[in-house]
Amino acid sequence: MKLANPFYYPMSILAGGVVLFLGVRLANVSSIVMVPTATVVSLVGAYWRKSQEPEGIAVENPDLARELETVRVSAANLASKADELQQEAEGLLTGGTVQMELLTAVQYACDRAQELPEKIDRLSRRLQGSDSLLSVEELQRQLREVRSKKASRRGVAQQQLSQLAASLERNIHLAQAGKDARDAQAISLFTAITESAGVLQELQNKLRTADLQDSEQLQELRSLSQDLQLFQENVDVLVSKP
Repeated sequence: MKLANPFYYPMSILAGGVVLFLGVRLANVSSIVMVPTATVVSLVGAYWRKSQEPEGIAVENPDLARELETVRVSAANLASKADELQQEAEGLLTGGTVQMELLTAVQYACDRAQELPEKIDRLSRRLQGSDSLLSVEELQRQLREVRSKKASRRGVAQQQLSQLAASLERNIHLAQAGKDARDAQAISLFTAITESAGVLQELQNKLRTADLQDSEQLQELRSLSQDLQLFQENVDVLVSKP
C-alpha cells in the first residue's frame, strides 16, 4: 500500500484530530496511545481519499491532478472538434488551387490538434510524483523558444507569444523561489488549449458560411488556420521535453 500525504487531504487531518480529542478528552485514554492512533486514522483516511480519485493522472498533489485532468479533457474536446472540422473542410474545399492549399493548411492544423491528447498524457506521466518539479532550466528553455518565435512574428501572433512569455516568466519566478510551478504550467497549458479551441470554432463557423469563390474570404480562412497552428505551437512549447 502506497501511503498518501494527509496534508493534501484536510478531511483526513480533521478525522485524526477528532479521534485524538475524543480519546483524550472524553474517553480519558493516554495521549501516548491516542497520538499514534490519530496518526494512523489520518494516514488511512488520506489513502482512502486518494483511492477514490480517478486513475490516469496519478500525482502526489491532488490540485495538480485536477488541473491536469481539466487540461486532458480540454485537449480531448479540441481533438474531437478538429476531426469534425477536418471532415467538413474535405467536403467543402474541393476545387481550385487556392482551395486545395487552404484544405492542406486546415488538415495540417487539425492533425496537430488531434495529437494533443497523447501529448498531454505524456506530460502528465512526466509530472507524476512530488519529485518531478519543473526546473528553472526547463522553463528558461521554453521561454527562449517563445522569444525566438516572437522575434519573427507580427500582429496577433506576436501578442499571443508575448502573453505566453509572461506566463513562463511567472512560472520561472515560482521555481526560483523554491515553489512548485507545475500548477501554474498546467493553467498556462489550459489557457493555450482554450484559445486554440476558440480559433478552431471561428474557423469552422467561417468555413460554413464563406463564399469559397471569394479570394478575400479564402485568405481570411487561411489566416485563421495559421492562427490555429500558432496556438498549437504554443502548446507544444509547454509540453516539450528537453
